[in-house]
Amino acid sequence: MRDIPGHRITVEPGTEHVRAVRDGQVLAESRRPLVLRETGCPVRYYLPPEDVRTELLTPSDTHTHCPFKGDASYWSLPGAADLVWAYPEPKEQVAGIRGHFCFYDTEVVPD
Repeated sequence: MRDIPGHRITVEPGTEHVRAVRDGQVLAESRRPLVLRETGCPVRYYLPPEDVRTELLTPSDTHTHCPFKGDASYWSLPGAADLVWAYPEPKEQVAGIRGHFCFYDTEVVPD
């Protein structure tokens, strides 16, 4: 957790069953996501690499910087640029997300 006036981030183990699907193909599915909540942002699910079909993803040249989380790297699919990202070396306050993948469109699957 990091507290900055007006800004807060928490990372907690989740129990949700989540998956990322693109054009009918399951790209990731996990029952052990990390749930990241950040002021002003939607809830994001960071998935362990073992639960992501990384063989389908191509590294992108895109990199972004977040002052709270660090530098992100991106991966793409054919026709879907920068679909997923990860923080290889996140800031200490969110170190738990290191190496986990986050998709823009992650759905929670009702059990």
